[in-house]
Amino acid sequence: MSAPFDLALLADVVLAMSALLLGLWVILTADALRAAIGFLVYGLLMAIVWIRLDAPDIALTEAAIGGGLIGLLVLGASTRVPPAPVARAVRRWPLHLLAALLSATVALGLAAVVLSLPDPAPSLAATVAAELPATAVENPVTAVLMAFRAVDTLFETVVLVLALIAFWSLIPDASWRQRLAWLPLPHPSPALVLLAQILLPLVILVALHLFWIGASLPGGKFQAGALLAGVWALALVAGVMQPPAVTQRLPRLLAVIGPLVFFAVGLAGIWLAGDFLAYPVGLEKPLILLIEAVLLVSVAVVLGLILAGLPDALEDRS
Repeated sequence: MSAPFDLALLADVVLAMSALLLGLWVILTADALRAAIGFLVYGLLMAIVWIRLDAPDIALTEAAIGGGLIGLLVLGASTRVPPAPVARAVRRWPLHLLAALLSATVALGLAAVVLSLPDPAPSLAATVAAELPATAVENPVTAVLMAFRAVDTLFETVVLVLALIAFWSLIPDASWRQRLAWLPLPHPSPALVLLAQILLPLVILVALHLFWIGASLPGGKFQAGALLAGVWALALVAGVMQPPAVTQRLPRLLAVIGPLVFFAVGLAGIWLAGDFLAYPVGLEKPLILLIEAVLLVSVAVVLGLILAGLPDALEDRS
């Protein structure tokens, strides 16, 4: 009797081959714009891969940051890259081949490590499950990010602020005005304005929902903040909202308030719980929600300011 046809396995094979072939195409293509579009699609494809691996938290982050924000930044930057002459593009094929070989080597190395793991493979799942009640947070991903590796999470939020500062440094002095010169569009189409008006309240509700359920289900500050930044940028482009003045103090304060509160709670833990970033008994969940709330604001503001200032940062200075 023949074995039953496994449709899920076939879908996984197609997904894995699609990701591999698309990654190779992005590396080998000589056209910057096509490579950027392929990179954007690759990020969305990887989000589906994480869903198949039962990692919805990472999938949400990949879709919002990897496939969304970073994809848009790469896409915008590619439009400013002058097309390379055909002869130069032909001469660069050894470099592309080397990049593909190095990527394949890393992939094969990771596959060898995974396949050589003992059965059962070593895991922190048992440790996290045993210590999870101490955080009063039901979602193990949030518990790990905010308790078990809180120092990493803290400095990731600092890196976001540093990225905004580095991004602002790319804006030419002539474009450094009280308000972003290109917003809103001179004549936004009625369809774009209607879309922004409809999506703005809906996306805000979805983002707040993602933030609130992050303590027990997939979601959290980064995913919610990316959604808010995206709809904010859409509203600015359509003229539904006015762009903030970059020189104002409020956007800068909102950008740094998350890391500042995180640092403050961490320092308070030295006196209240005996260690940096330790939470006093009975206050674990309220303090984690406080940190997540202010980080939501900071993430949304930082990503929104980067999206809104992208055309000025990519302005041709020649």
